[in-house]
Amino acid sequence: MKDVFKSTQIADKVHWVGAIDWPVRDFHGYRTTRGSTYNAYLILAEKVTLIDTVKAPFVDELLARIASVIQPDRIDYIICNHAEPDHAGSLAKVIEAVKPQAVFASKMGARALQQLYRLDCVQAVADGQEIPLGDMRLTCAETRMCHWPDSMVTYLHDRQLLFSQDIFGMHLAGYERFADQVAPRVLDEEAAKYYANILLPLSGFVAKALDKLSAMDVPLSIIAPDHGPIWRDEPRREAPNRGKSRSEHRIVASYARWARQERTDKAVVVYDTMWKSTDLMARAVGEGLAAGGARARLLPMSGSHRSDVATEILDAGGLIVGSPTINGQMFPSLADVLSYLTGLGPKGLVGGVFGSSGWSKEATKQLQAAMEQMEVELVGPPVNATYLPTDKDLGDCYKLGLDVAARIAR
Repeated sequence: MKDVFKSTQIADKVHWVGAIDWPVRDFHGYRTTRGSTYNAYLILAEKVTLIDTVKAPFVDELLARIASVIQPDRIDYIICNHAEPDHAGSLAKVIEAVKPQAVFASKMGARALQQLYRLDCVQAVADGQEIPLGDMRLTCAETRMCHWPDSMVTYLHDRQLLFSQDIFGMHLAGYERFADQVAPRVLDEEAAKYYANILLPLSGFVAKALDKLSAMDVPLSIIAPDHGPIWRDEPRREAPNRGKSRSEHRIVASYARWARQERTDKAVVVYDTMWKSTDLMARAVGEGLAAGGARARLLPMSGSHRSDVATEILDAGGLIVGSPTINGQMFPSLADVLSYLTGLGPKGLVGGVFGSSGWSKEATKQLQAAMEQMEVELVGPPVNATYLPTDKDLGDCYKLGLDVAARIAR
């Protein structure tokens, strides 16, 4: 396999030796339409070091890419930045094949590796601890809850290279190892989707991790995450409000913005329909939003996925939801997406509720309760239609759109 699956050099004496998962289409409950990668990195220092491993089914690919550079049994150290199975699922087999001198993880990582894989050979490193590699040195920094309690990043001083674990990553399969080789539209879309569906509920921890990286006051020439392409010097800009002039990767600036949950003039209308009544109401809401100066995004759940909704809401200022009543309940697709969004916990949204029914109005009551649980600021009571919406009902929907737009439009 080593003649087929080869490493990619990403810096002097640093190689990517991960795996590409082309068919994966579901990850943490969201749709990964472009597949993913499980990135692992090999440092050819005096103490040869492997940073992370891969998902268990891809262990042979990992070992083949390592073998294209050196014999795997020459690896001295393995560092596990994160114990989740997509990064550490093959760790036990790699340890068996490599027989390293030491395996390192954070204190909570060592505990998680024992609980998940019954690995008792892992040495816990302290936050900020250095690991000398002979002619190079690494520093480990805990980034707890980004996105598990065990998470940490590792910085290779001699190459100004941050192995960032899940932070700054995305689910994107491809042979392009570097972000500047990928279309900017794809990068922006997949990075935002990853943050919205994985890290949004942990934004406070992300902000702390960004502050910690800033406090380290080290240059970041390369950021090498555990999923997706690697960020290098090209996509950088001057970083504002950091005390002194220094450059910053575009993805770091995006994370800072997303962690603050900055809102825009976009409003997302999420709905489903049985006999097109709720669809007609949703389109009236959209017309009101547009007339009020907001950017309206209508997402009918018959053709949308919950992860697409989460991505649209990442920078939206408004969320308006609509559903028919079926069997005394909101439509199942709305229950699904609202449960999902509640877990992600977006903050600072303004919104409203609408729906249609034949003889009862349970759906809009349930929608309102879900929105209140999410702490969405509602601009008024639900708009209800009986069977087919009347002109007045559609006018009320139009006004709902106007009212939300008045709150969020720039």
